[in-house]
Amino acid sequence: MSVAVHLSSHLRSYTRGRSDVEADGDTLAALVADMDRRFPGIRFRMVDEQDHIRPHVNFWVGGSLTRDLATPIPAGNEVAILGALSGG
Repeated sequence: MSVAVHLSSHLRSYTRGRSDVEADGDTLAALVADMDRRFPGIRFRMVDEQDHIRPHVNFWVGGSLTRDLATPIPAGNEVAILGALSGG
């Protein structure tokens, strides 16, 4: 299943500057794996060596924040991958 993915600027160096890409996957894990196949190296910027989403990365599936790579992506939903903001 093809999914529309919106990327924040910190990941666009992997997609040749594109903010919106397509990837296949029915879960976040499958989507991230397909993105890494299409855009080598991007997975490591989002997921650590223990297969946990990095603290500074937020995944939104259909408008809901998730921190679980097992999250299903229902048909017709979009995914946004955004860098977390911090400061004080």
